[in-house]
Amino acid sequence: MALESLKDVIRKITRSTTVDKSLVEEIVRDIQRALIKADVNVRHVKEISDAIKKRALSEEVLEGLNAREHIIKIVYEELLKGIGEGLEIPLKKSKIMLVGLQGSGKTTTSAKLAKYFKDKGLRTAVVCADTWRPAAYDQLKQLAESYGIAFYGERDNKDAVKIVENALKKLKDYDMIIIDTAGRHALEKELIDEMIEIARVANPDYKLLVLDAAIGQLASKQAKAFHDAIGIDGIIITKFDGTAKGGGALSAAREIGIPIAFIGTGEKVEDFERFDPAGFVSRLLGMGDIRALIEKVERIAKQEELDPEKFLKGTFTLKDIYKQIEAMQKMGPIKKIFELLPFGFGLKVDDDVMEMTQEKMKKFKVIMDSMTEEELLNPKIIDSSRIRRIAIGSGTTPQDVKELLKYYRTMKNVMKKMKKLEKGKLPLKFKKLGF
Repeated sequence: MALESLKDVIRKITRSTTVDKSLVEEIVRDIQRALIKADVNVRHVKEISDAIKKRALSEEVLEGLNAREHIIKIVYEELLKGIGEGLEIPLKKSKIMLVGLQGSGKTTTSAKLAKYFKDKGLRTAVVCADTWRPAAYDQLKQLAESYGIAFYGERDNKDAVKIVENALKKLKDYDMIIIDTAGRHALEKELIDEMIEIARVANPDYKLLVLDAAIGQLASKQAKAFHDAIGIDGIIITKFDGTAKGGGALSAAREIGIPIAFIGTGEKVEDFERFDPAGFVSRLLGMGDIRALIEKVERIAKQEELDPEKFLKGTFTLKDIYKQIEAMQKMGPIKKIFELLPFGFGLKVDDDVMEMTQEKMKKFKVIMDSMTEEELLNPKIIDSSRIRRIAIGSGTTPQDVKELLKYYRTMKNVMKKMKKLEKGKLPLKFKKLGF
């Protein structure tokens, strides 16, 4: 949770009664501790913290901002500089080659990346060019089939270069071809030579390095070795779920001058997103990332054949909730959704609503099956006597029914507020700061 503690820095600034040298030095120390715990390169930590301190103590407060907002703006801008640029891959016919060490999550990432582009409307395919790990073929084939993505591999062929040659002929009509290559425990010459040959034959538009968020200071050494061998165009950081450190991978990208293309934030296919530096830093500071949240809602709504506008406006009923439960599950825990919202969002949510499990969702469906059409369309009419009747009919408790109604009201309010934020109705303090 090291990077997450940066939110506390912003809270400290907003709650302070005076903004002086003492406060600036205190928050700079807090930022240094957070970044070092997150495995950010010490040199980068010093550059970022020195820049924040210098600007905070010397720059005049900008017109329209108060002293606290001015400091927050400086922290945001310097952290953004420290992270560097993101890489946006255009939605057009392309070949992507993934490389990385064994255990970095390359095979799973291949499928996630293919699914990401498939959801954007491209015909995608994955190629298993990992002939070293016995389970790679079956793992990628199974993932591809479960996501409705084309797969190419040759189980008994140990010549990865030949497999890629054959795949490119077979998959020539596809828009996006993603090649999963072999990983190792270390950067052996044999692995490097194979990657160079695959890159020569495939001539990919993008060569992306997959790095585990927990890799720490070794990230720079590995990134440099891959970059020197084949020229890396971008980095994908996996397992960046908020508990991992991640700073080593961020430092590696900045040190070598390679942009970050995507981050994986969990095991599910939905836990994968394009890396937007501004949104990422904003999220770290507790300012949210509305753009990422809107994109997630629209993608899931499209998959489930729902009306995104209705979903975002918060005009849905319990009847809509019934068919939207699957979509909400795919969006991830409500806790993750709230991480994308500014801390000034102004909506308190009980822990029992935050921790929404698969079992609870199933129970909710059973409860809704015991409701009348009128109750599903107009939940406001559900009083205590109706709650008792619904509980008896569904074999649940009145508390379970109340929990469903609380969940419904929470999601309705979240979506309504989120739509306002999307339309630029962000709290004034955030708009002035440039978030």
